[in-house]
Amino acid sequence: MGQEINDINFTQADFTEFLLRLKRETRLLEKMLENDCFESVKPVAGYELEAWLIDQQGNPAPANEEFLQKLDDNEVVSELAQFNVELNGQPKTLEGNTLSLLQAELTSRWHKYQEISHSMGLDLLAIGILPTVQEHDLCLANMSKLKRYQALNHQILRLRKGRPIDLHIKGKESLKLEHDDVMLEAAATSLQIHLQLDATQAGKYYNLAKIISAPMVAVSANSPFLFGKQLWEESRIPLFEQSISVGGSDYSSRVTFGIRYVRKTIQEVFAANCERYPVLLPMLMDEAEESLSHMRLHNGTIWRWNRPLVGFNQHGIPHLRIEHRVVPAGPTHIDQIANAAFFFGLITALAQKDDLEQRISHQHSKDNFYRAAKYGMDTKVNWLDGEVLNLRRLCLDKLLPIAQHGLAMLKINDNESKKYLGIIAARLRNRQTGSSWQKQWVQAYGNDWHKLTLDYRYRQNTQMPVHTWKV
Repeated sequence: MGQEINDINFTQADFTEFLLRLKRETRLLEKMLENDCFESVKPVAGYELEAWLIDQQGNPAPANEEFLQKLDDNEVVSELAQFNVELNGQPKTLEGNTLSLLQAELTSRWHKYQEISHSMGLDLLAIGILPTVQEHDLCLANMSKLKRYQALNHQILRLRKGRPIDLHIKGKESLKLEHDDVMLEAAATSLQIHLQLDATQAGKYYNLAKIISAPMVAVSANSPFLFGKQLWEESRIPLFEQSISVGGSDYSSRVTFGIRYVRKTIQEVFAANCERYPVLLPMLMDEAEESLSHMRLHNGTIWRWNRPLVGFNQHGIPHLRIEHRVVPAGPTHIDQIANAAFFFGLITALAQKDDLEQRISHQHSKDNFYRAAKYGMDTKVNWLDGEVLNLRRLCLDKLLPIAQHGLAMLKINDNESKKYLGIIAARLRNRQTGSSWQKQWVQAYGNDWHKLTLDYRYRQNTQMPVHTWKV
């Protein structure tokens, strides 16, 4: 949803014409894949990081318009709420010292952005769900002033026939409420990991991204609280899914794990988009059909936890990447690059195996993901060939060595591999993620959400990895 639109009022003719163009472009994509029209490259890493603007008390600060004007950086853009922004990393070929380059770039840019926020009396924070955010903060008055967000809200409520959003999350505690707009989604921020790859391999990598979503969300969890309630280890998952549900159909959730693996090519995902999901933003564009502009806009309104994306290089040659969306923002830069390293290593090594989809069903991968998001690393999962394992032991004993092998296959420097995967290992050994640290803090000091947020900010600014944080 990074693309702005030029109108928020659509006619039935707009929907009809948009759907015709969407179908043509989806068929064209199939031909482009069959004819090998996509850029062939070494694996390329990228990321998008969503962050919070907060005031000195730790409350969300709806000031991204002024912040972005002062910053004047095209790589930082608004998000749904005025207290969120998104940082877009520079893509880098996965090799050598790429991981430390990604961390250095993120750290350098973050310092620059913090200087701007400090000049406004504010600060930047990377955390999945801000402990101080309240339901009244998530209102249309705090929506970013872009037409695409207004149109998105209008169209989702239109499909819901005006019914409010129902949020019901059962965790350690239970949260149930009704909300009149899509702004609940703004409470969930993430680190979106991108991997550009050979389009002929995209279907396999898409399936693998699903299979490893459970360990990824378990080792990175950073969102235990919402509106003063302790819910899931990674409460972003049910929050995001329920906050943009259109209701009234088998495909009511625009945020989804999906219903099956890709069988042959990644084209199947885009075909499913066209066939199963109602158009939300029928903006008609004058671009050439080969730009796939309508297909790409529609794909941007379906937030799969693992989402294929089509882009174009500076010469107009298309490329394909997988966007892995299960990881929350934070706690520190080194933690976030460690999460990415675990993903890149795992998926690269597992891609050498031909039969993983036959050894673990899609239903098991899906169940594993939601169990890991709800209960964290010590839950049990159904793994290969029906083996039931403790997820933490699976990661320590099997998946970390596999990830290390994958990074070696990418020719990532051995010292980098050990550094970043060592951070994941340390989290697993002492069972401390951002979520577990926050829960320990509340157990020690009580439900002082402002103090928790400020203590979290202090530790984030030290840039020490979360497994070393003390309460």
